Amino acid sequence: MTDTPSAARRIGPLLATVLVAGNMIGSGVFLLPATLAAIGSSTIIGWVIASAGAMLLAGVFALLATLRPTPDGIVDYPAQGLSPFFGFANWLLYWLSCWVGSPAIALAVTGYLAFFFPVLSDPLISVWTTIGVIWLMTLANVIGARTVARLGGLTLVIGLAPVAVATVLGLLAFDSATFAAGWNATGKPLAQAVGGSLAPIFWAFLGLESATIAAAVVRDPQRNVARAALGGVGLAALIYMAASVALMGSIPVAVLAKSTAPFADSIRILAGSTLASVIAVCALLKAAGTMGGWLLLTAETSRSGAAYGFLPRALTSPDPARTPVRNLLLSAGLISLVIASSMSPTLGKQFGVLINIAVNLSMAMYALCALALVSFARQIAAPGKRLAARAMALGGAAFAVWVVAASDPGMLAPSLWAFAATVPMYGLVLLARRLKAKA
Repeated sequence: MTDTPSAARRIGPLLATVLVAGNMIGSGVFLLPATLAAIGSSTIIGWVIASAGAMLLAGVFALLATLRPTPDGIVDYPAQGLSPFFGFANWLLYWLSCWVGSPAIALAVTGYLAFFFPVLSDPLISVWTTIGVIWLMTLANVIGARTVARLGGLTLVIGLAPVAVATVLGLLAFDSATFAAGWNATGKPLAQAVGGSLAPIFWAFLGLESATIAAAVVRDPQRNVARAALGGVGLAALIYMAASVALMGSIPVAVLAKSTAPFADSIRILAGSTLASVIAVCALLKAAGTMGGWLLLTAETSRSGAAYGFLPRALTSPDPARTPVRNLLLSAGLISLVIASSMSPTLGKQFGVLINIAVNLSMAMYALCALALVSFARQIAAPGKRLAARAMALGGAAFAVWVVAASDPGMLAPSLWAFAATVPMYGLVLLARRLKAKA
């Protein structure tokens, strides 16, 4: 049983806010400017909308953490608040999002390698390089998962350098004419272009559910967890929007959209190659550290699936005390297939395909957790607060559904297939349990 932090060791709302923001601001944003540049600087509207939705969902998870504290909320919330099927569905969607989202992080590694070795920009070469990155980090996890975890932590501050430097230089060189000229690069109606930007933008907010960890370490959680959740998302949103405005106001979107390393390329244009090379190394290290962590997370999700009875134990290592070798190999194989099957003409486009699908899967998870809050809200004694909680839950679920509906139509079909697959797969889980009970 884990010890609860003493009152003296608990953190205040300010540090908790920084903690939540830090859990979201990661290497996933390193290729995002190139993806959004293909839509245009009008994506600033999408940032505002996505930020508001992210704050709404963060409030949902903060309230869930207060009402039903659990380390496995993604599975437990819908299982307890709705039905066991929805618990399985959320686990499966989360597992799928891990091995669809992981290649996007690996592509960031390849993209910043391509800053030094331009030949890696070739689609076929970039695919094989990215698969090589996956297996190299898998080997690192097998040899020493703790070392990989430490690398992720050590590169946290290093990873913020590209965003900070590019933002400051971009704002100093901001040109309103450049920003206006790239307003809508798609040629589609503005509402459609902005709606299509929501899914890739929300990639930067994935992890907002980690606001729930604040409940275990923050002082006066009944009051301060919501503050930390909303403040953390708000802080991350300000950083993201400042970076987006800075890059699209200092570099033409047509140039930015073709970049494999948008933050490094922007610094090269604005301040020269030497500083750009340093920033590219920082981004590369951060992306590699995050990639190792995502592989371990994917493997652990496989392990928890086996523990719940959702996956055959022959495919996974269910013992949490051991290095999950089989889980890591399974994850690396599935992720490699995703990378090969999503090959696109540019890294930015392939990154966009993967994050659209990963976000759609995550939004379905968020919607189910939000609907579970409708049920859990009965624990709230005050009628007014109970009604407000349910309104927040329904609002969060509606926003999540809207993001999926507004996403790129080409990305919608794979996401819907994944949602539909949860039904027959749950049937197989029930059948396996029944056969095991009879044996």
